[in-house]
Amino acid sequence: MTREKLIQEIKSTKSFLCVGLDTDMDRIPKHLLDTEDPIFEFNKEIIDATKDYCVAYKPNIAFYECLGPKGWESLKKTIDYIPKNKFTIADAKRGDIGNTSRYYAKTFFEYMDFDAVTIAPYMGEDSITPFLEYKDKWVIVLALTSNKGALDFQFMTDLSGEKLYERVLKKTSKWGTPENLMYVVGATRAESIQTVRKIVPNHFFLVPGVGAQGGSLADTSKYGWTEECGLLVNSSRGIIYASDGEDFAEKAGEKAKQVQGEMEVILKEKGLISNG
Repeated sequence: MTREKLIQEIKSTKSFLCVGLDTDMDRIPKHLLDTEDPIFEFNKEIIDATKDYCVAYKPNIAFYECLGPKGWESLKKTIDYIPKNKFTIADAKRGDIGNTSRYYAKTFFEYMDFDAVTIAPYMGEDSITPFLEYKDKWVIVLALTSNKGALDFQFMTDLSGEKLYERVLKKTSKWGTPENLMYVVGATRAESIQTVRKIVPNHFFLVPGVGAQGGSLADTSKYGWTEECGLLVNSSRGIIYASDGEDFAEKAGEKAKQVQGEMEVILKEKGLISNG
C-alpha cells in the first residue's frame, strides 16, 4: 500500500485506528475452542466486526509463532482474509542483518504479503535496508516505545546532550523516506511525541499505548499530527477483548466504532475531512 492510498483510506473510513490482533489462546471465548482453527475463527469475527471502523490491522507475531506450524497457518489465513484496502502490519520486531534480514523480509513481504513490518534498529543500517528494497512496502522502526524498560536505553544522552532515541530518528530517517518508513512512538510518552515530530515532520507514526495502556488519543493527536494525519493509533486488548463471551465480536465492533467516532471528530477539527 502506498502512502497516498493509506491517506485516502483514512479519509474515507474517517479513522486512523489500527486494530491489534494479539490473539491469545487463553483469552479466546470458550465456544470457539472446539472449532478447527480457534485463532482464525476469532480473528475472522473481529475483522468482520471492526473493518468499517479501522484502516489497519496489526497481528503480533509472537501470539502465532508460539503455536508452531498451525500458528503460522492461522496467521496466513488471517492476512488473506483482511480486506485489501486495509493496511497490514507484521508486529515482528525483527532486527538482524545480512541474509537473515533479507529472509525475514521475504517471509513477511512475499510469503505473508504484509504491507509493513516492525524493526528494531539496534544493529544499524544493514538490519533495515533489506526491507526497504521492496516497492510499496514499509519499515516501521522502533523509536520511542511505551514500556517501562524504554527508560533503560532510549533516554540515554551522549556528550552533546542528544538522547539515543533522537539519534535513532535522525540516522534512520536518512535510510528511507516518508513513503516507506514509519516510526513506533508510544502514546504513554505524550510529552516526547512533539519532540519526535520535530525531528521527523512528515513520517507516519504507529502509536501503541492508547486504551488499555492508558495513553491519550487527544494528546497523541495534539503532538503528533501532520497535514495528512500522520498517525496510526493502535488498540489491541481494549477492542478485541471487550468481551470474553459469545458477544465478543459485537462488543469489539462497538468499541472500534466508539474510537472511530472520536477520531472522526479529530479529523474534522484538523480539517482533513469535511464536516458535511
